[in-house]
Amino acid sequence: MIALAAAMAMIQPDFSVPPKGYVCYRATKPVRFEGKLNEGAWAAAPWTDAFVDIEGDKKPKPRFLTRAKMLWDNEFFYVAAEMEEPNVWATLTQHDSVIFHDNDFEVFIDPDGDNHRYYEFEMNALNTTWDLFLPRPYRDGGPAMNAWEIPGLRSAVHVRGTLNDPSDTDEGWTVEIAFPWSVLKECAPGGSPPKPGDQWRVNFSRVEWDVEVVDGKTRKVPNKPEYNWVWSPQGVIDMHRPERWGFVQFSAKEPGEDAFRPDPDLPARDYLHQIYYAQRAYRGKHGRWAKTVGELEVGDPPTGWNAAEVQTTDSLFEIVLRSATNAQRSWRIAQDSRCWSQG
Repeated sequence: MIALAAAMAMIQPDFSVPPKGYVCYRATKPVRFEGKLNEGAWAAAPWTDAFVDIEGDKKPKPRFLTRAKMLWDNEFFYVAAEMEEPNVWATLTQHDSVIFHDNDFEVFIDPDGDNHRYYEFEMNALNTTWDLFLPRPYRDGGPAMNAWEIPGLRSAVHVRGTLNDPSDTDEGWTVEIAFPWSVLKECAPGGSPPKPGDQWRVNFSRVEWDVEVVDGKTRKVPNKPEYNWVWSPQGVIDMHRPERWGFVQFSAKEPGEDAFRPDPDLPARDYLHQIYYAQRAYRGKHGRWAKTVGELEVGDPPTGWNAAEVQTTDSLFEIVLRSATNAQRSWRIAQDSRCWSQG
Protein backbone atom coordinates (compact mmCIF):
# COMPACT_ATOMS: atom_id res chain seq x y z
CA MET A 1 0.00 0.00 0.00
CA ILE A 2 2.86 2.41 0.78
CA ALA A 3 4.47 1.74 -2.61
CA LEU A 4 1.12 2.29 -4.35
CA ALA A 5 0.56 5.56 -2.51
CA ALA A 6 4.04 6.74 -3.46
CA ALA A 7 3.44 5.82 -7.11
CA MET A 8 0.10 7.66 -7.14
CA ALA A 9 1.74 10.73 -5.64
CA MET A 10 4.08 10.88 -8.63
CA ILE A 11 1.24 11.00 -11.17
CA GLN A 12 0.83 14.51 -12.51
CA PRO A 13 -2.74 15.77 -12.99
CA ASP A 14 -3.94 17.35 -16.22
CA PHE A 15 -3.21 21.08 -16.00
CA SER A 16 -4.94 21.79 -19.31
CA VAL A 17 -8.32 21.75 -17.55
CA PRO A 18 -8.68 24.76 -15.22
CA PRO A 19 -10.29 24.36 -11.79
CA LYS A 20 -13.95 25.30 -11.41
CA GLY A 21 -15.02 28.71 -10.14
CA TYR A 22 -18.02 29.77 -8.04
CA VAL A 23 -19.33 33.06 -6.66
CA CYS A 24 -20.43 32.62 -3.04
CA TYR A 25 -22.98 35.29 -2.03
CA ARG A 26 -23.89 36.51 1.43
CA ALA A 27 -26.98 34.89 2.89
CA THR A 28 -29.89 37.33 2.70
CA LYS A 29 -31.95 35.38 5.24
CA PRO A 30 -31.14 33.10 8.19
CA VAL A 31 -30.22 29.53 7.21
CA ARG A 32 -32.55 27.06 8.92
CA PHE A 33 -30.77 23.81 9.67
CA GLU A 34 -33.15 21.04 8.67
CA GLY A 35 -31.16 19.57 5.79
CA LYS A 36 -33.74 20.96 3.37
CA LEU A 37 -32.66 23.36 0.64
CA ASN A 38 -35.99 24.97 -0.20
CA GLU A 39 -35.99 27.86 2.29
CA GLY A 40 -35.36 31.43 1.23
CA ALA A 41 -31.64 31.64 2.02
CA TRP A 42 -30.75 28.72 -0.24
CA ALA A 43 -33.22 29.63 -2.97
CA ALA A 44 -31.07 32.62 -3.97
CA ALA A 45 -27.78 30.68 -4.08
CA PRO A 46 -26.68 29.28 -7.45
CA TRP A 47 -25.92 25.59 -7.91
CA THR A 48 -22.46 24.44 -8.87
CA ASP A 49 -22.00 22.47 -12.04
CA ALA A 50 -23.00 18.83 -11.72
CA PHE A 51 -20.23 16.71 -10.21
CA VAL A 52 -18.01 14.63 -12.50
CA ASP A 53 -15.68 11.70 -12.00
CA ILE A 54 -12.57 12.58 -9.99
CA GLU A 55 -10.43 11.89 -13.09
CA GLY A 56 -12.56 14.19 -15.23
CA ASP A 57 -13.31 13.28 -18.83
CA LYS A 58 -11.16 10.15 -18.59
CA LYS A 59 -14.14 8.39 -17.01
CA PRO A 60 -17.90 8.29 -17.71
CA LYS A 61 -20.20 10.83 -16.12
CA PRO A 62 -21.66 9.80 -12.74
CA ARG A 63 -24.91 7.88 -12.92
CA PHE A 64 -26.50 10.01 -10.16
CA LEU A 65 -26.68 13.80 -10.00
CA THR A 66 -24.69 15.62 -7.33
CA ARG A 67 -24.46 19.39 -7.00
CA ALA A 68 -23.73 21.92 -4.27
CA LYS A 69 -24.45 25.48 -3.14
CA MET A 70 -22.53 27.91 -0.94
CA LEU A 71 -23.38 30.99 1.15
CA TRP A 72 -21.67 33.06 3.82
CA ASP A 73 -22.43 35.57 6.56
CA ASN A 74 -20.56 37.09 9.48
CA GLU A 75 -20.39 33.80 11.40
CA PHE A 76 -20.31 30.90 8.95
CA PHE A 77 -19.31 29.53 5.58
CA TYR A 78 -22.33 27.48 4.52
CA VAL A 79 -22.26 24.46 2.21
CA ALA A 80 -25.26 22.50 0.97
CA ALA A 81 -25.44 19.54 -1.39
CA GLU A 82 -28.07 17.52 -3.19
CA MET A 83 -27.41 13.88 -4.07
CA GLU A 84 -29.67 11.66 -6.13
CA GLU A 85 -29.72 8.17 -4.64
CA PRO A 86 -32.31 5.40 -5.16
CA ASN A 87 -31.21 3.54 -2.01
CA VAL A 88 -30.10 5.87 0.79
CA TRP A 89 -28.12 3.92 3.38
CA ALA A 90 -25.55 4.51 6.09
CA THR A 91 -24.03 2.43 8.89
CA LEU A 92 -21.45 4.50 10.77
CA THR A 93 -22.63 6.29 13.92
CA GLN A 94 -19.37 7.12 15.75
CA HIS A 95 -17.93 10.60 15.24
CA ASP A 96 -14.53 10.54 13.50
CA SER A 97 -15.16 7.14 11.97
CA VAL A 98 -13.70 6.67 8.48
CA ILE A 99 -16.89 8.01 6.92
CA PHE A 100 -16.05 7.20 3.30
CA HIS A 101 -16.55 3.52 4.15
CA ASP A 102 -20.20 4.55 3.74
CA ASN A 103 -21.55 6.65 0.90
CA ASP A 104 -20.62 10.15 1.97
CA PHE A 105 -20.25 13.86 1.15
CA GLU A 106 -16.88 15.55 1.68
CA VAL A 107 -15.64 19.15 1.86
CA PHE A 108 -12.03 20.33 1.44
CA ILE A 109 -10.99 23.92 2.27
CA ASP A 110 -7.60 25.59 1.79
CA PRO A 111 -8.14 29.25 2.77
CA ASP A 112 -4.83 30.70 1.55
CA GLY A 113 -4.40 28.32 -1.39
CA ASP A 114 -0.79 27.36 -0.65
CA ASN A 115 -1.47 23.56 -0.53
CA HIS A 116 -0.64 23.42 3.20
CA ARG A 117 -2.74 23.70 6.37
CA TYR A 118 -6.14 22.73 5.02
CA TYR A 119 -9.37 21.22 6.30
CA GLU A 120 -11.30 18.07 5.42
CA PHE A 121 -14.84 17.24 6.53
CA GLU A 122 -16.94 14.16 5.77
CA MET A 123 -20.50 13.14 6.64
CA ASN A 124 -22.92 10.32 5.85
CA ALA A 125 -26.71 10.09 5.63
CA LEU A 126 -26.91 9.49 9.41
CA ASN A 127 -25.25 12.89 9.92
CA THR A 128 -22.21 11.17 11.38
CA THR A 129 -19.21 13.44 10.87
CA TRP A 130 -15.44 13.25 10.55
CA ASP A 131 -13.27 16.38 10.68
CA LEU A 132 -9.55 16.43 9.95
CA PHE A 133 -6.74 18.95 9.66
CA LEU A 134 -3.80 18.35 7.33
CA PRO A 135 -0.55 20.31 7.74
CA ARG A 136 0.35 19.27 4.18
CA PRO A 137 -0.87 16.71 1.60
CA TYR A 138 -0.25 13.00 2.08
CA ARG A 139 2.04 13.00 -0.98
CA ASP A 140 4.36 15.30 0.96
CA GLY A 141 4.31 13.26 4.15
CA GLY A 142 1.43 15.14 5.71
CA PRO A 143 -0.16 13.29 8.63
CA ALA A 144 -3.89 13.78 9.10
CA MET A 145 -4.66 15.25 12.53
CA ASN A 146 -7.68 13.15 13.40
CA ALA A 147 -8.04 14.56 16.92
CA TRP A 148 -8.62 18.06 15.52
CA GLU A 149 -12.19 19.29 15.94
CA ILE A 150 -14.39 22.14 14.63
CA PRO A 151 -16.07 23.81 17.64
CA GLY A 152 -19.37 25.36 16.64
CA LEU A 153 -19.82 23.36 13.44
CA ARG A 154 -23.42 22.62 12.47
CA SER A 155 -24.67 19.94 10.08
CA ALA A 156 -28.01 18.47 9.06
CA VAL A 157 -29.33 15.79 6.70
CA HIS A 158 -32.68 15.36 5.01
CA VAL A 159 -33.48 12.02 3.36
CA ARG A 160 -35.97 12.17 0.52
CA GLY A 161 -37.18 8.64 1.04
CA THR A 162 -36.47 6.07 3.75
CA LEU A 163 -33.05 5.54 5.26
CA ASN A 164 -31.74 1.95 5.29
CA ASP A 165 -34.89 0.50 3.70
CA PRO A 166 -34.01 -1.07 0.33
CA SER A 167 -37.59 -2.24 -0.25
CA ASP A 168 -38.54 1.09 -1.84
CA THR A 169 -36.95 3.61 -4.20
CA ASP A 170 -35.64 6.85 -2.69
CA GLU A 171 -35.06 10.20 -4.36
CA GLY A 172 -31.83 10.97 -2.52
CA TRP A 173 -30.48 13.03 0.35
CA THR A 174 -29.48 16.62 1.01
CA VAL A 175 -27.04 18.08 3.52
CA GLU A 176 -26.35 21.45 5.13
CA ILE A 177 -23.07 22.37 6.83
CA ALA A 178 -22.00 25.56 8.60
CA PHE A 179 -18.26 26.05 9.12
CA PRO A 180 -17.55 28.80 11.68
CA TRP A 181 -15.09 31.51 10.63
CA SER A 182 -13.69 31.37 14.16
CA VAL A 183 -12.05 28.08 13.14
CA LEU A 184 -11.43 28.57 9.42
CA LYS A 185 -9.64 31.89 9.94
CA GLU A 186 -6.78 30.01 11.66
CA CYS A 187 -5.38 29.19 8.20
CA ALA A 188 -6.79 32.17 6.31
CA PRO A 189 -4.76 35.01 4.80
CA GLY A 190 -4.14 37.54 7.57
CA GLY A 191 -5.85 35.28 10.08
CA SER A 192 -9.28 36.63 9.28
CA PRO A 193 -12.49 35.62 7.47
CA PRO A 194 -12.67 36.49 3.76
CA LYS A 195 -13.51 39.91 2.42
CA PRO A 196 -15.68 40.50 -0.64
CA GLY A 197 -13.59 39.61 -3.68
CA ASP A 198 -11.32 37.15 -1.84
CA GLN A 199 -10.94 33.68 -3.30
CA TRP A 200 -10.39 30.48 -1.32
CA ARG A 201 -9.61 27.01 -2.68
CA VAL A 202 -12.48 24.56 -2.05
CA ASN A 203 -13.57 21.21 -3.41
CA PHE A 204 -16.29 18.66 -2.78
CA SER A 205 -16.34 14.90 -3.19
CA ARG A 206 -19.07 12.29 -3.07
CA VAL A 207 -18.04 8.69 -2.41
CA GLU A 208 -20.48 6.17 -3.86
CA TRP A 209 -20.27 2.37 -3.51
CA ASP A 210 -21.90 -0.36 -5.56
CA VAL A 211 -24.34 -2.12 -3.24
CA GLU A 212 -26.51 -5.21 -3.13
CA VAL A 213 -29.43 -6.30 -0.96
CA VAL A 214 -28.88 -9.44 1.11
CA ASP A 215 -31.52 -10.67 3.61
CA GLY A 216 -33.34 -7.37 3.32
CA LYS A 217 -30.29 -5.26 4.13
CA THR A 218 -28.02 -3.13 1.99
CA ARG A 219 -24.35 -3.96 1.85
CA LYS A 220 -21.40 -3.02 -0.36
CA VAL A 221 -20.59 -5.38 -3.21
CA PRO A 222 -17.36 -7.14 -2.13
CA ASN A 223 -14.08 -6.38 -3.89
CA LYS A 224 -15.37 -3.42 -5.87
CA PRO A 225 -13.76 0.03 -5.51
CA GLU A 226 -15.73 3.14 -4.72
CA TYR A 227 -16.67 5.87 -7.17
CA ASN A 228 -15.38 9.37 -6.48
CA TRP A 229 -17.55 12.16 -7.91
CA VAL A 230 -16.31 15.70 -7.44
CA TRP A 231 -17.07 19.33 -8.24
CA SER A 232 -13.66 20.31 -9.64
CA PRO A 233 -11.94 17.29 -11.22
CA GLN A 234 -8.57 16.30 -9.82
CA GLY A 235 -7.30 14.47 -12.89
CA VAL A 236 -6.08 11.59 -10.68
CA ILE A 237 -7.73 9.47 -7.99
CA ASP A 238 -6.59 11.62 -5.09
CA MET A 239 -8.56 14.41 -3.44
CA HIS A 240 -5.41 15.65 -1.74
CA ARG A 241 -4.17 17.70 -4.68
CA PRO A 242 -5.19 21.16 -3.41
CA GLU A 243 -3.78 22.82 -6.52
CA ARG A 244 -6.68 21.29 -8.49
CA TRP A 245 -9.47 22.41 -6.13
CA GLY A 246 -11.98 24.98 -7.27
CA PHE A 247 -11.90 28.72 -6.58
CA VAL A 248 -14.67 30.14 -4.38
CA GLN A 249 -15.02 33.91 -4.70
CA PHE A 250 -16.85 35.64 -1.85
CA SER A 251 -19.25 38.44 -2.79
CA ALA A 252 -21.34 41.00 -0.92
CA LYS A 253 -23.42 41.85 -3.99
CA GLU A 254 -26.94 40.66 -4.63
CA PRO A 255 -27.10 37.06 -5.90
CA GLY A 256 -26.50 36.95 -9.63
CA GLU A 257 -24.91 40.42 -9.82
CA ASP A 258 -21.27 39.37 -9.51
CA ALA A 259 -19.08 37.57 -12.04
CA PHE A 260 -16.38 35.05 -11.22
CA ARG A 261 -12.92 36.41 -11.98
CA PRO A 262 -10.40 33.72 -12.96
CA ASP A 263 -7.10 33.94 -11.12
CA PRO A 264 -4.70 35.75 -13.50
CA ASP A 265 -1.73 34.00 -11.85
CA LEU A 266 -3.11 30.50 -12.38
CA PRO A 267 -0.82 29.80 -15.39
CA ALA A 268 2.20 30.65 -13.22
CA ARG A 269 0.99 28.47 -10.37
CA ASP A 270 0.23 25.57 -12.72
CA TYR A 271 3.67 25.87 -14.31
CA LEU A 272 5.34 25.70 -10.89
CA HIS A 273 3.32 22.61 -10.02
CA GLN A 274 4.42 20.95 -13.24
CA ILE A 275 8.01 21.65 -12.20
CA TYR A 276 7.25 20.22 -8.74
CA TYR A 277 6.00 16.93 -10.21
CA ALA A 278 8.90 16.81 -12.67
CA GLN A 279 11.38 17.33 -9.83
CA ARG A 280 9.87 14.46 -7.87
CA ALA A 281 10.08 12.18 -10.89
CA TYR A 282 13.64 13.32 -11.60
CA ARG A 283 14.78 12.62 -8.05
CA GLY A 284 13.15 9.20 -8.18
CA LYS A 285 15.19 8.37 -11.28
CA HIS A 286 18.50 10.14 -10.57
CA GLY A 287 18.63 10.32 -6.78
CA ARG A 288 18.94 14.11 -6.73
CA TRP A 289 16.99 17.25 -7.59
CA ALA A 290 17.50 18.78 -11.02
CA LYS A 291 19.60 21.94 -10.83
CA THR A 292 18.06 23.57 -13.90
CA VAL A 293 14.60 23.64 -15.45
CA GLY A 294 16.19 22.42 -18.68
CA GLU A 295 16.91 19.06 -17.06
CA LEU A 296 13.20 18.67 -16.33
CA GLU A 297 11.88 19.28 -19.86
CA VAL A 298 8.78 21.18 -18.73
CA GLY A 299 8.79 23.73 -21.52
CA ASP A 300 8.78 27.51 -21.44
CA PRO A 301 7.17 29.62 -18.68
CA PRO A 302 3.75 31.15 -19.35
CA THR A 303 3.49 34.52 -21.06
CA GLY A 304 4.43 37.38 -18.77
CA TRP A 305 6.83 35.39 -16.59
CA ASN A 306 10.60 35.02 -16.68
CA ALA A 307 12.47 31.73 -16.78
CA ALA A 308 12.17 29.81 -13.53
CA GLU A 309 15.07 29.92 -11.08
CA VAL A 310 16.07 26.68 -9.36
CA GLN A 311 17.65 26.54 -5.91
CA THR A 312 18.54 23.15 -4.42
CA THR A 313 20.27 21.44 -1.52
CA ASP A 314 20.64 17.70 -1.00
CA SER A 315 17.14 17.46 0.46
CA LEU A 316 15.34 20.69 -0.47
CA PHE A 317 14.45 22.76 -3.48
CA GLU A 318 12.72 26.04 -4.18
CA ILE A 319 11.61 27.21 -7.62
CA VAL A 320 11.07 30.95 -8.19
CA LEU A 321 9.02 32.36 -11.05
CA ARG A 322 9.24 36.14 -11.39
CA SER A 323 6.89 38.45 -13.23
CA ALA A 324 8.34 39.94 -16.41
CA THR A 325 6.56 43.23 -15.76
CA ASN A 326 6.92 43.61 -11.98
CA ALA A 327 10.31 42.73 -10.54
CA GLN A 328 8.83 42.54 -7.02
CA ARG A 329 6.16 40.01 -8.01
CA SER A 330 6.95 36.29 -7.83
CA TRP A 331 5.51 32.86 -7.17
CA ARG A 332 7.46 30.08 -5.46
CA ILE A 333 7.10 26.36 -4.84
CA ALA A 334 9.11 24.10 -2.54
CA GLN A 335 9.82 20.37 -2.42
CA ASP A 336 6.86 19.86 -0.03
CA SER A 337 4.51 21.47 -2.66
CA ARG A 338 3.91 24.64 -0.64
CA CYS A 339 3.20 27.32 -3.25
CA TRP A 340 3.06 31.00 -2.31
CA SER A 341 3.39 34.48 -3.76
CA GLN A 342 5.60 37.44 -2.87
CA GLY A 343 5.08 41.04 -3.90
